[in-house]
Order: sequence, then structure tokens, then C-alpha cells
Amino acid sequence: MSPEALDPSATGIIRVAARDLLDHDRLRPGQKEAVQGVLDGRDTLVVLPTGSGKSAIYQLAAELIDGPTIVVSPLIALQADQVRSIAGHERLGEAVALNSTLRAAERRELFERLRRGELEFVFLAPEQLANPDTLDELRDAGVRLFVVDEAHCVSEWGHDFRPDYLRLGSAIEALGHPTVLALTATAAPPVRQEIVERLSLRDPNLVIRGFDRPNIFLEVRRTHDEDVHRRAVIDEVAGGELPGIVYVATRREAERYAADLRVAGLRADHYHGAMSKDERNASHRAFLADELDVVVATPAFGMGIDKPNVRFVHHAQIPESVDSYYQEVGRAGRDGEPARAVLFFREADLGLRKFFNAAGGMDADTLEDLAVGIAAAEGYVDSVDLQDRLGLTETALTVGLTRLEETDFVELHHDGRVEHLDDAPAPREAVDAAIARDQAQQRYESSRLEMMRAYAETDGCRGQFLLNYYGEHLDDTCGHCDHCRAGTAEAPPDEVPFPLESRVHHPKWGNGIVTRYEDDKVVVLFDEGGYRTLSLEHVVVNDLLVTE
Repeated sequence: MSPEALDPSATGIIRVAARDLLDHDRLRPGQKEAVQGVLDGRDTLVVLPTGSGKSAIYQLAAELIDGPTIVVSPLIALQADQVRSIAGHERLGEAVALNSTLRAAERRELFERLRRGELEFVFLAPEQLANPDTLDELRDAGVRLFVVDEAHCVSEWGHDFRPDYLRLGSAIEALGHPTVLALTATAAPPVRQEIVERLSLRDPNLVIRGFDRPNIFLEVRRTHDEDVHRRAVIDEVAGGELPGIVYVATRREAERYAADLRVAGLRADHYHGAMSKDERNASHRAFLADELDVVVATPAFGMGIDKPNVRFVHHAQIPESVDSYYQEVGRAGRDGEPARAVLFFREADLGLRKFFNAAGGMDADTLEDLAVGIAAAEGYVDSVDLQDRLGLTETALTVGLTRLEETDFVELHHDGRVEHLDDAPAPREAVDAAIARDQAQQRYESSRLEMMRAYAETDGCRGQFLLNYYGEHLDDTCGHCDHCRAGTAEAPPDEVPFPLESRVHHPKWGNGIVTRYEDDKVVVLFDEGGYRTLSLEHVVVNDLLVTE
């Protein structure tokens, strides 16, 4: 379907396409606005909760413009699911996956078909774009739409950062900057900002909708004794409606809880990153086929779970952030039927999360070795040579180079070359600046965990809390959390001294955004200090916040 056949600006044209191409009787909130932005030629960032129809957005947009569409998707299994989904709609163009499973002859045939205009969608993982030959083929094919699925993976401030996603910005420019459509189910304000910057989105159309999930009942249960805590989790799962997911923090806990649930008579299995690929796939398939009642998993059980009848998503330990928590919770009740999400909160579990966060810092000595090695090369150096010479992992190299690029020490090219800039700061100066940014990120990670603690400990409406975190607001209580059920949740205040989402300045913490109010406190997300909860009276009396 081409723009000549349909006027993209005509009222209802997107709804007609949704009906004719996807058999959708209606569009969900945010879908029309997102597709219209793409048809207007605007780079678009879409933040919609899990199950809100993000795939339909790029499918409709691709069909309503001429030329092929590239869809960057992080997992081969997820690419295969998306290709199968498109194949299930006879009127959509053909989709293929370009990944490491293809033989050389199959790759050549794929590119030939792409040049002949026979393919509408090409799914690939970000590492494919590090190949200059692949970029040349895609550029010659005239890619019109560049889709980044799971776009939060590009953000180091996000909960699922993947270094390969850092290459996407330069790849987009190498393709002549086709219209970019970035999609994610979870992105608080700082993550959204980094997605825009990393992908070099131009005057982006931001579509952020629908984070209230009224069919999911939200509850927190506090415990202190470990045995009581474990018994509470098992009793809740065994006595509830099935199937469901229990998230835990460690591999050991995944295996232990799964074993306990089997003793309780449930068909339970565990899932974590230390399992073989075949074992993970078998567990995943069994869950999708309703052959399991419950999967006990670390966050590795994430992207690609498209199961509508999940009746609960419980957390046996506190997650690292509200971002990861709400994305995981969003895997429940995708069929619109009632579902439950219980967070079992034990104060001692915060220590484990703090340990994980502290382990994520950069190695200053490694970064300095990298900077000195680049400076000694005088001009261009190949990133693979750097990796071999310094004995770095690919992740350490990618993150280190990105940090140095942020200090204007180097410029990274899409073909893998690293250019030491003529007016670059000295290696030590660049390293100090990069480490300062890394420390700011560590502060932010710690503050995100504190926000997760605040969610667990709040006396207010949990639905309000979550929507405020994502920049949305309810005029009243959510009506689907434990505090609303108990009648203790209160509606947000009508008047506040600093409007939500307003920019403010604090003499100690610098610039930030007002995100929420609770009782006599105001929460501000500071650019450098992360989330801070401040006494509202102290702030007002001492004139500590100034609206920008």
C-alpha cells in the first residue's frame, strides 16, 4: 500500500489500514499518533506498556510508506516470532530475518530480493549493522523506515542496557537517516532523553500512553523472617489462578523456588541465564503452550514473552528499579482479564540489590589503557585491534569507547574505525571526565533502587505512584491496589507549589524534574543526583527549589 493510493493525512486512513491489513476493528491509545508521526516523516519515540500493540505501529507505518523497513530486534528468537506474526497476516508484505543463522548463500539471496523490492520487512540484531557490507546493501536498497524495537536497550540509564545498541546512531546516519521509529515498553524521563540522544532523533514525536493497567491488582506484602517470606510466596502462587511468573534476583533462588512449587503440586520450572540455550527454549515453549503452571525466573526471562493469559506476575525479591518492575508486571493480564501482581518485600533483600549495583562501575585503569592506546595510534585505529591488543571484552570496549566519545576524545565510525580527535583532551583528562559520568550513573542506579523501596513502602495509591514515575498522572486514585481496596489511598492534591514535570533548580543537587508528591514530600529527578525525596515544608520555607 503506497502514499499514492491513500492520502496519509486523511482522517481515518490509519484506522482503515488497521482494519484491512491487520483485521483490527479499533486502534489502541497511542497507535494512530505514532503511525501519523512516521507518515509525516518525523522521527518518533513510542513508550507504551507491554501488550499495547507496538508491533502494529511499525507494521502499519511500513505498509503506508514506500520502500523497505529495517527492524532492529535484540534476540533471534524474538525476530523469528515477529516474522511469523507478519506471515500470519496475508495482506502484509514479506518479512525475513537477517542474523547469524543464515549461510552466505542465503544472505546473498536476501540482499538480492531486497534490491528487487520483494521484501517489506528485514529483522536484524544490532551487531549485524557493524558489518560495512551489510550497511552498504541496506543503503543501496533505499531503506525508508528504521525501527528500533526494545529501544530502552540503548540507554545506559535503563534496566536492560545492551552495548550493541550504541552502534545504532551511527548506522542510522550511514543509511542516510531514514525516518526512525523507536519502540519500548518502559522508559522513565531520563531513559527517554538518552534514547533520543543516542539515536540522534530529529525533532522527535513523543508518544507516551496507557501506563495505567486497571485489570492488574497491585499489592505489596512486607515480611521480615526469611522462612515466613518464602512460605508466603509459595502459598500465594499455589492458591491463586494459574498460569503465572515469579521473578527472583538470583539463579539459586529461581531453582529453589521452582523445586518448592513442584513439591506443592504445581508444574513449575526455573529460567535463568546460566541454563543452556536449549534448556531456556524448552522452558519458554512449555510455558507458552500451557504445559507449565509457573515459571520462576530471573529477569533473563523477559523479551519475547507474548502470552495473553498470564494471571499473575509476582516478585519474590525487590527488583532493581521501577522500570524493570513495571515492565515485568505488564506481562500479566494481556488478555484484559483480571490479574495480580504482588511484591513480597523484605528489607534484607535491598542489600543484595545494592551489591549488584556497586559491582557495575567502570575500571579506571582499563579506561586509561584504552585512551593511551588510542592516542598513541595518531589518527585512526581499528576497534578490533584495540580489543585484541588490550585483551578487553566486547562489552568493556564498547562502553569504554562510548564514554571516551562523550568527552570528545574520539569519534566512532560505523565501519569500526576509532578516530582520535585533533583537539581532544589529554588521556587522563578524558578518563577523569568519563569516570565522573560513570559515578553519576552509579548514583542514579542507587536512587532508582530507592524509588523501588519508596513504592514498596508508600502509604498512598500504588497506581498513582507508577504513573507519576512515567510522567503520567491520575486525577483520582487508581482503584486497583491494596491501599485503594483498604480505603487508605488519597487523591493527589489539587494545588502544589511546583507543577509535576516542571524543571526546577536546587542549590545542592542542581537541575531536575518534579515527578511526584506524597504526603509532605516532593520527589525530584535530578540530572546528576538521580531521584531525591525532599521535605516539602523544608524546601518551601528555605526557598530551595526554583522553577526554571
